[in-house]
Amino acid sequence: MTKAKESKTEGGRAPEAAPESLLTAAEFKSIHDELERERELRVRALADFDNYRKRVERERARAEHSGKRPIILSLLEVMDDFDRALEHAGQSPDAVVEGLRAIRKRLSDVIKAQGVTPIESVGRPFDPALHEAVGAVDAGDGEQGIVLDEVRPGYFWDGDVLRHAQVYVAK
Repeated sequence: MTKAKESKTEGGRAPEAAPESLLTAAEFKSIHDELERERELRVRALADFDNYRKRVERERARAEHSGKRPIILSLLEVMDDFDRALEHAGQSPDAVVEGLRAIRKRLSDVIKAQGVTPIESVGRPFDPALHEAVGAVDAGDGEQGIVLDEVRPGYFWDGDVLRHAQVYVAK
């Protein structure tokens, strides 16, 4: 056997290959910096996605809210009709009046469940952000600018004015 063959089979193992050159400090720093940049990009992408998800949820809620607005305004008109009917219910049988009151209360509860609340107007100062003046009444000795009567009630919806109250104001 030749010497070359002996060295290959010495101890029944193949000789160890010479180790490849280790990374230099500059190469290590370059790879480390690249990994750090990739980590920052991943964190930024996750934050961007989270912001996107929150924005889409807000827009969805806003669209749902604005889609309900015409329906709620229509329901308020129906409630106004019930109020007018109840004002003139004196000639009707008690059972009819009680039925109208029950329906009006149920309608009111449905509207309140949607976050709609009435604006308190009578006896308070006139506020153009809340009230629509339909007339002025001589108050005599009373304080000017106070709402004396409400023609049509106004409503808040989740803190915003849904419908202005139509009122008579003391002059």
